Amino acid sequence: MVEDAERAGIIKPGDTLIEPTSGNTGIGLALVAAVKGYHCIIVLPEKMSMEKVDILRALGSEIVRTPGTKFDSPESNVSVARRLRYEIPNSHILDQYRNPGNPMAHYDTTAEEILEQCEGKVHMVVGGAGTGGTITGIGRKLKEKCPECKIVGVDPEGSIVALPSELNTAEDATMEVEGIGHDFIPTVLDRSVVDLWCKSNDEDSFLMARRLIREEGLLCGGSSGSAMSIAVKAARNLTEGQRCVVILPDSVRNYMSKFLNDRWMSKNGFLKNVQEHKPWWWNVKVQKLKLLAPLLLVPEVNCQKAIEILKEKGYAQAPVVAESGHILGMVTPSDILSSVLAGNAQFSDPVIKVINDQFSKISLGDNLGNLSNILENDHFAIVVHDQLQYIGDGSYAKKQMVFGVVTALDLLNFITRKDKGQQQKVASPRGSITSDESEISH
Repeated sequence: MVEDAERAGIIKPGDTLIEPTSGNTGIGLALVAAVKGYHCIIVLPEKMSMEKVDILRALGSEIVRTPGTKFDSPESNVSVARRLRYEIPNSHILDQYRNPGNPMAHYDTTAEEILEQCEGKVHMVVGGAGTGGTITGIGRKLKEKCPECKIVGVDPEGSIVALPSELNTAEDATMEVEGIGHDFIPTVLDRSVVDLWCKSNDEDSFLMARRLIREEGLLCGGSSGSAMSIAVKAARNLTEGQRCVVILPDSVRNYMSKFLNDRWMSKNGFLKNVQEHKPWWWNVKVQKLKLLAPLLLVPEVNCQKAIEILKEKGYAQAPVVAESGHILGMVTPSDILSSVLAGNAQFSDPVIKVINDQFSKISLGDNLGNLSNILENDHFAIVVHDQLQYIGDGSYAKKQMVFGVVTALDLLNFITRKDKGQQQKVASPRGSITSDESEISH
């Protein structure tokens, strides 16, 4: 992309390159910018790992973090990058989502490498769709050279990229896997080259990535796990001697504090805790806590009104929830005050501008042991409940509803109000709990 722009006379050394990215292409761009003498600004969503931030800074790039909002929101990384483009002289967005040089690089190089190493015989290729450049470029070349080759696209739950669109039933799901999946269709993605789309999920992706590291010595990232978790299923349709190529696009380097970390995996519900001497309450379900009904705010409420509501109702924080039920983030009075004092917001601004979208969720069916792991690092967690919403044609969508907000004090109150006899009963082999404990107040 850089070389195409240089040949066209669009950019020259000393110019500023701006790129909205999930981090992986951004790191590649930052490397090129460092070598060729460009100033680089990477606009990166808050959910992306700190390892990516540290690497980008080491390469001399400037980093702008944005909330994890929809792509067409004024606060999204795409919108912020465009705004910076108009504000900064001699700046350019090479735009991996639209730039034809993105898939062409994979058409000319990655696909040729696959063909060479497989001696021109490839029967299936499995890969995720981030910008779509990789699967588009590879798919186009292999359709020319190996017409019988099946291209399998991997799209995470929560993304809308897969076809047919009926596959995308969990649009509001939170995607922890980075680098693949979108709430829009990238221009460079040619979905017609994909023969079969499959949906991946976070848990299978991270567990498979850890397995690839442990059993195969492949230090790969989460989206590599997504691709392989689908490939082991899709390859069942191949016969003996046929070849399946799986694209592993990311390195574990970017995720050392995430899925490689047991505590992070346990906190996010992807790893069952194996602590040997569990306290009596460890396996009690979160639904046994007596939680207050949550106070929910819509994103249009202004900051001043949000503070007044929290004060009047006696809440320390509140989830901000879209009309669809999608949880956008959490807001506290201190969040609002910090943003106002920093000049990033005004009291008249909508509360969506000051939300913290880095929050932990736990389901009603999770145990208090997992909750305690979360609360070791976080002040609170949002308790959610999955619901299936059916519509007239029989199709359905999975929705996550906010059931409450739980803090360390809620957990301590539950533990300390049990007398010894109740503790023994909860810890009995059948795991029974007395009836008065089974109620949840709303």
